[in-house]
Amino acid sequence: MANVRIVTDSTSDIPEAVRKQYGIEMVPLKVHFGTETFYDAVTIQANEFYDKLKSASAMPTTSQPSPVDFLEAYKRAADEPDTSVVSIHLSSAVSGTYQSAVLAKSLLEDKGDVSVVDSKSASYGIGLLVVEAAKAAREGKSKEQILELVAKLRRETRIYFLVGTLEYLQKGGRIGKAAALFGSLLNIKPILTIDDDGEVASVDKVRGHKKAMGRIVEMLKEEFGDRELHMTVAHGQAEEAANEFAALLREQFNITQMTYAEVGPVVGAHTGPGVLAVFVVPAS
Repeated sequence: MANVRIVTDSTSDIPEAVRKQYGIEMVPLKVHFGTETFYDAVTIQANEFYDKLKSASAMPTTSQPSPVDFLEAYKRAADEPDTSVVSIHLSSAVSGTYQSAVLAKSLLEDKGDVSVVDSKSASYGIGLLVVEAAKAAREGKSKEQILELVAKLRRETRIYFLVGTLEYLQKGGRIGKAAALFGSLLNIKPILTIDDDGEVASVDKVRGHKKAMGRIVEMLKEEFGDRELHMTVAHGQAEEAANEFAALLREQFNITQMTYAEVGPVVGAHTGPGVLAVFVVPAS
């Protein structure tokens, strides 16, 4: 039987209980408020972060793990003989995290079998790839089979998200192809995605939050119709909006699995409070 361990970083926004359940190794990014430094999902959690963000005098900054951080994680993950590692990370278009992981792999030289994957995604767009990879590893799938599964899921996953304001994406330099939207009219809600290049991009814009949610439903209907779907609704301190959105999605789609996630500190530093996202993949 194959022995494969899965490594990710904290921007995958996978709840700790799920990481423990599937033996997922997580390497945290850092959030900096002035001279204070916190480890994402380790020394600062989502709610604490958003509370701190609201009262902060300046925008927080974020930083990627060092290659040594990943190297240590790979050594922990592959502590048993004949163990391969699949390491899945934040889009290289928005962070140097993936490159840190690649460098860590090179430092192993020939002492470990590590495959580093650029998810070309963020938040639970990474998380769903990681969790499904970990499930496949538990089932005894080979590293090659797991890499094929991850590539397939990445192609099939659709991501749409709304932000309370574009200010955080713009100031953090992560606005990507949605830059033209900055400074748009009051109450215009851009519907954003992460495109095939792993960049933030705009797919549409409508007036008002409810209409934006309705438009996302329309786009998902056009693509998936009545197919069985797995969905994850994620939010940044916007639980009421997330519950409303999830109820709307349940009414409109054949959902065989609905999960919830919180957008964590590092991703939240770039999206701001009030972010609302849906991650959709066909059930089979």
